[in-house]
Amino acid sequence: MNHHQLEKDIEHLEHVIARLSGQDRIPLSYWRERVESVMSADLVPSQVQRVKRLKEALCELEQRVDESRRR
Repeated sequence: MNHHQLEKDIEHLEHVIARLSGQDRIPLSYWRERVESVMSADLVPSQVQRVKRLKEALCELEQRVDESRRR
């Protein structure tokens, strides 16, 4: 994946993940796979940090969804 496409993918993920809820039509597992696919690319250090933040935000959301389903 080229640098420009990676940057667009990261920007898109940042936009979407910030707005996700556990009730969206697209499952969180899909977004997890998207983040993982970007993480496997050849990233520059700033992109690595951004993707790590995405992973953390998604993990927090997944935990909140799991907790709400247990109630």
